[in-house]
Amino acid sequence: MAIKHNQQIQKNHFHKDWQRYVRVHFDQPGKKKSRREARVAKAAKVAPRPVDKLRPVVRCPTIKYNRRVRPGRGFSLAELKAAGIPRKFAATIGISVDPRRQNLSEESLKANVERLQEYRKRLILFPRRSGQTKDGDASAEEVKAAKKGDSTVKSTSEVLPIKNVVAFEEGPISNYPATENAYRVLRDNRSEARYQGAREKRAKAKADEAEAKKK
Repeated sequence: MAIKHNQQIQKNHFHKDWQRYVRVHFDQPGKKKSRREARVAKAAKVAPRPVDKLRPVVRCPTIKYNRRVRPGRGFSLAELKAAGIPRKFAATIGISVDPRRQNLSEESLKANVERLQEYRKRLILFPRRSGQTKDGDASAEEVKAAKKGDSTVKSTSEVLPIKNVVAFEEGPISNYPATENAYRVLRDNRSEARYQGAREKRAKAKADEAEAKKK
């Protein structure tokens, strides 16, 4: 029977076994410790290779946050091409690639190309097989030195960090003298722009009336 209007609900079987679907997180401290131990174990396993990939510097979206920069998903193909790094080769040396990303400003393109070049200078590329070096591979002395100091480098974000530069170079805003009320100035300018047409119309009517009286 179909339900219409304000009738009684038929076969109201609402006794659900909700206790089965409730999830509690009493193991939060233990999980935190196990995740930390897993990170340490991974760093030791892949050493001297970094545990993370190199990420580009991107600006946060929307007007509210675009003064800040943060790590992006991956470098664009234009940035890799400008840095002289092949797309497929980049993924094998710890550089994240995002083929969908587009460069909308020369500033970001230049910054990320410089970041790639700096990473390439610092990179120590081990040969695939011992004793068989190819073009771009590190020498035996560099490999030995890197293996000796494998515990010092854990992530690329420590070696090449992404920092937000403060926009005010001269000092904090509080150091500037309070010569005028900025809010009052903005409101006055808004009011003048709003009533400009009406004031001009009133002044023109007044001038026409004065001219008519002279005649």
